[in-house]
Parts: sequence; structure tokens; C-alpha cells
Amino acid sequence: MVGILLAAGFSRRFGTQDKLLQCLPDGRPIALAAAQSLVSAVPVSVAVVREDNHALKALLSAAGLVVIGCPQEAQVMADSLSFAVRYASQLTAAQDGFVIALADMPYITATSIKQVITTMQEGAAIVVPTYHGQRGHPVGFSAKFADALTHLQGNQGARAIIQQHQDEVYLLACDDAGVLSDIDTPADLESER
Repeated sequence: MVGILLAAGFSRRFGTQDKLLQCLPDGRPIALAAAQSLVSAVPVSVAVVREDNHALKALLSAAGLVVIGCPQEAQVMADSLSFAVRYASQLTAAQDGFVIALADMPYITATSIKQVITTMQEGAAIVVPTYHGQRGHPVGFSAKFADALTHLQGNQGARAIIQQHQDEVYLLACDDAGVLSDIDTPADLESER
């Protein structure tokens, strides 16, 4: 299993600051909290960041992730996701699939990520965690979806694959509100303080 942390967005709704480097109430940068949970559950994890974001690269590398720089022409989520899956597919661990997490979702617990992995190991092709019936992240994909993930387009990430393969989606009920909680704006961050 390979963890993939998507951290190459532009965070336009956050303003001029890099939201992923902003600190949570516990003092950790948003991306670091997300990365620590992911790498704790999936030791082989890759983070995809913008090539020019040296501070974020250093932070995530120090957290134990393999950090790859996404080309500047990659402007939407599908671009960075397909880029990351192409890279991750070369790793031996990818034969078991991928767990795709978002760097702006720092409250997902490692336990929830491990539950996604366990459900995949039990045979589920796509695992989507839920909290009180709402779908969240991270989403697990078996290795058979590697090719489809590398050919994604648009700004919806892997949502199209999930919609096309509804019969293979396992909705995993989690007792973790973090699977729904992302930080998009300064107000989102402020509400956590």
C-alpha cells in the first residue's frame, strides 16, 4: 500500500499565505499533521507538492514522506493526483493499492486510515470512509485502478472513478469527524482555535 498526500494546490480561498504551513492550535502546520497521520498508517507514503514550494517540501520530507515536485503546468487536482500515482506505481508497495489523502485535512486519525487499509486488504476495491453517513477522506483504491488514476483530468480528483464504479465502492463507517474536516479558509482555521 502506498499513501499519497496531495499538497500541490494553490489554496486560493485562503488568501496570500500558504495555508498548509499555517499552524493548528497544537502548533503543528496543517500539512504536517495530515502527513504524520498518513505516514503513521502507511509507512510508504508520497507527497506531491508544487516544485517551487521548498518550505513544504522540507517539512514533509522531514516527516518521512517521499516528496515529489509537481510540474508547474499541473494546475488542477487531477493533474497532481495522476502525477503522484504515476510515481507511486513504480514502488513495490503499490501492488496493494493506494490511500489518497489531502494535506488540508489534518484531523483524520491514523486509526481511520488503518481501517481503510484493512478494508482494502479484506478485498474491497474502493474504500470511502464516512462519518454519520457523509463521505470523506482518505479514499483507498486497489492497484487495479492505477491506470485510471493516472489518466484523470479536471478538478474533481478521483470522484469520476468512484462514480463509474459504484458497485465496487465500500462505504466504511468511521467514528472520526476528521474524515470530513478540511481547512479551506482562514475562518476554517480560526474556528479550530
